[in-house]
Amino acid sequence: MAELIGERIQKIRQELGLSLSELAAKADVAKSYLSNVERNIQINPSISFIEKISHALNVSVGVLLYGDQPDQLLDPEWSSLLHEAMSSGVSKQEFKEFLEYQKWKRDQKN
Repeated sequence: MAELIGERIQKIRQELGLSLSELAAKADVAKSYLSNVERNIQINPSISFIEKISHALNVSVGVLLYGDQPDQLLDPEWSSLLHEAMSSGVSKQEFKEFLEYQKWKRDQKN
């Protein structure tokens, strides 16, 4: 049986260490509605809801809809580090700046 969207949301939320209340607040959605989606009581959430949740979980809408997991291509340690950075609040911009700084530092040694 194919995994439903609510199961994917719950799985990602738990991987990120977020409670139901935390995700609902972060996505600005009703906790009761989120709970109903995760428990597959509501199996057809609106695209607006899906977009809010995908943004809050920092995943694409496609990941929630279809289960495409691009980080399956990463080894588990990289995937874990990426999820840790995301859940700790590191923005994409901050991460990019960190990478640029590391490249600059490496270039200075050479």
